[in-house]
Amino acid sequence: MMPAARESLLDAAYTALARRPWSAVRMVDVAAVAGVSRQTLYNEFGSKEGLARALVRREADGYLAGIERALAAHADARERLTATAEWTASAARENVLVRAMLTGCWSERLPAPTLTAVPSSSAVPAQRRADGPLPSPGDFVAIVRDRAVAALSGPGAGKPETVELARSCELAVRIALSCVSAPPGEGGVGELVRGALPLPDSTTGWSRSRDGTLPGV
Repeated sequence: MMPAARESLLDAAYTALARRPWSAVRMVDVAAVAGVSRQTLYNEFGSKEGLARALVRREADGYLAGIERALAAHADARERLTATAEWTASAARENVLVRAMLTGCWSERLPAPTLTAVPSSSAVPAQRRADGPLPSPGDFVAIVRDRAVAALSGPGAGKPETVELARSCELAVRIALSCVSAPPGEGGVGELVRGALPLPDSTTGWSRSRDGTLPGV
């Protein structure tokens, strides 16, 4: 099956999930909306559980692609982390699967695939990947933190600077996740992140907090 056809099936599954609980989503209906046979659907995903895993995997990949865009959106390091936090909060607000993945709270309306890998005999590479491990909330924190460090660390940065940068990156992610569970007031997640992160320093680029001390000290 062409990748575009697989995406159409996943789009149909996501639309069905928006209308009814996952337990009430029928494979035959997903296939019909995508314009393929039910057998084609089963050939691609193997089972309804396989479809659920593929859907969750796609939404996870979409969230992380948004993280990459946010990290490339500004020249200023603090604004790049602010954009990352704002994307995290907005993605979780608008996408129920992203929210569930980031918080670990799967409602009865949603599929709840195991995070550990499942046996896979699929001939479809994308499905074999979906049948592999799925990220936990802690995994997402680490992935986003590490991608942010890679995007923001300058050439020749020493270990102390990298450690402090990693702390700032993780702080931004965790502030965003707290705003997913308890939405912030006026100013939103961006104002919270800007207030918590250190200000860029003219000599190191990222080392000093508002009172002149090193972040985390």
